[in-house]
Amino acid sequence: MAPIKDETVDSLRDLVHKLESRVQQLESRLEGSDGGSGQQAKRHGPSMRMILMGPPGAGKGTQAPKIKEKYCACHLATGDMLRSQVAKKTALGREAKKIMDQGGLVSDQIMINMIKSELENNKECKDGFILDGFPRTVAQAERLDDMLQAKQQRLKHAVELQIDDGLLVARITGRLIHPASGRSYHKIFNPPRESMKDDITGEPLIQRTDDNAETLKKRLSTYHEQTSPVVAYYQKTGIWKPIDASQEPGQVWKSLLGVFGEDKGPSTSGGLLSRIGLRS
Repeated sequence: MAPIKDETVDSLRDLVHKLESRVQQLESRLEGSDGGSGQQAKRHGPSMRMILMGPPGAGKGTQAPKIKEKYCACHLATGDMLRSQVAKKTALGREAKKIMDQGGLVSDQIMINMIKSELENNKECKDGFILDGFPRTVAQAERLDDMLQAKQQRLKHAVELQIDDGLLVARITGRLIHPASGRSYHKIFNPPRESMKDDITGEPLIQRTDDNAETLKKRLSTYHEQTSPVVAYYQKTGIWKPIDASQEPGQVWKSLLGVFGEDKGPSTSGGLLSRIGLRS
């Protein structure tokens, strides 16, 4: 067989790039994008629509900001949203504080209305979302499906961060929070450089009123009782994936990328060129 000439290889490589560019345009259209706007270029691939499940202290607050940055999606952490209402001393905040301090969960209707409002009005959510702390009941999961179906969309991932309750007690009871940014520290495992001060701003750190062993055990009991059916709900749909959250955060992040398909490498020119032996 005669050797392939350099100009033939260059021609094929150019053709591959053109084909893949066309594929990306078609995928963008399927995702409901404009196929070529400046905003689309900022996104990392298709829209991210996912929920991040896990008990308090499992690491949702650590991993969700990374997902938000990588996929340009909004991060709706219902716990933070409720605490914001508490800080503002709104009617919802006063009601929520009583329930949260007792280790309970606020009603389905309050949570559903809060999420619905964000998905419809928060501009950051138009390119996708990470729901952190919602849904916590099957009723909430069903209402979320209804919301997405009304927009001809569907949930893509339901990831559960799994960790032993005993380890969580040790994690949570020593947790310190920087309220303005949400950055978290730990008195033993991840202490700030200066006691009770944020490493970046130097502002005071706090310990949440519900971050104590007694309240945590109630929260964990409530979490398992109400959210186990939610896990079963998403297992039936085929989008549920478990991740061992007892690993160090970097390994948890790698596991998340695996769920999203990022461990398979890029699906663009490099991958296809490699497959046909033309990668430069």
